Amino acid sequence: MTAELPEPLPRPAPAGELRASHDDRETVVEQLRDAAAEGRIDLEELGSRLEVALKAKTHGELAVLTADLPQLNPDGQSPLVLRGGMHGVSRGSGRWEVPGHVIARGGWGGVKVDFTRVQCRLTEVAVEAYGEMAGVTIVIPDAWGADTSGMDPGIGGLTDKTTPDRLRGTPLIRLTGAGGVAGVVIRHPNRWERRKLRRNPPSF
Repeated sequence: MTAELPEPLPRPAPAGELRASHDDRETVVEQLRDAAAEGRIDLEELGSRLEVALKAKTHGELAVLTADLPQLNPDGQSPLVLRGGMHGVSRGSGRWEVPGHVIARGGWGGVKVDFTRVQCRLTEVAVEAYGEMAGVTIVIPDAWGADTSGMDPGIGGLTDKTTPDRLRGTPLIRLTGAGGVAGVVIRHPNRWERRKLRRNPPSF
């Protein structure tokens, strides 16, 4: 009797051939919509790419749709996207993990991003702020620094109340975006916020 040879094990599919999930498609759809809002692609191209994204079956089909868009996630995390909407949104009342890329859109209700209670191991955080109709406010610790040279002030303007006294090894906020109608403010904590920090200091 001749011994039967074992059947070869199936080879794992290349990354681009892996099947895409609903979440994978939705992530790409969101990135494409953000790119259109930033003027990187026009509405006609957005429509055609969205059609392909919603029908995509593999990671490779999705990858080509965003290959020419900037990837600003040095830490490998997805961007944190905050949208003011109609009622506004705030991030910073408690401890939260800071990704390498934050996108804040003021909408009609406004956005506030407060970094004073975070423990950030990154040396640089890219923040895209779009003031739109209600504005965006960014609060950073005294030791942190800010680079606002890439910001378009728009109609509402950019108000930079930070100091150049950044301590070595602390994060730098690299701010880009547009002021829109209501503008963008970046500053250190005000008197009321400092009082709250003294009463309830961050527990790092």
